[in-house]
Amino acid sequence: MMLPYLFIAPSPKGGKGVYTSKNIKSGTTIEISPVLIFMKEEAKLIEQTKLYNYVFEWGNNKKKRALGLGYISMYNHHYNANCIYEMDFVENTMSIITIKAIKKGEELFINYNATPDDTKPLWFNAK
Repeated sequence: MMLPYLFIAPSPKGGKGVYTSKNIKSGTTIEISPVLIFMKEEAKLIEQTKLYNYVFEWGNNKKKRALGLGYISMYNHHYNANCIYEMDFVENTMSIITIKAIKKGEELFINYNATPDDTKPLWFNAK
């Protein structure tokens, strides 16, 4: 499930991002999408490719990786995110939920640290 007014467009942060063509209220589930799961051995291979920038740690022990289908892997990071993501390890899905009201034309962001107010440096900036 993905709301029909979400779209992909160039982002000032670089690359592309997810935007809305309609105002969205806080607390709205805007996307629920399946993910492709990669086991620990496969994850090591993925980390050597461009997919490394699009996968999420997956599972209770975070040893697996997941590639979100739909727009899941296209949401950009922001420390002041306007959305959160939730992982369902049983159904192998991820959901994106707004935590702030979002205006038409705004980019939707998640915090890659998984918690909206977590300001720890990101793994790719800590290298």
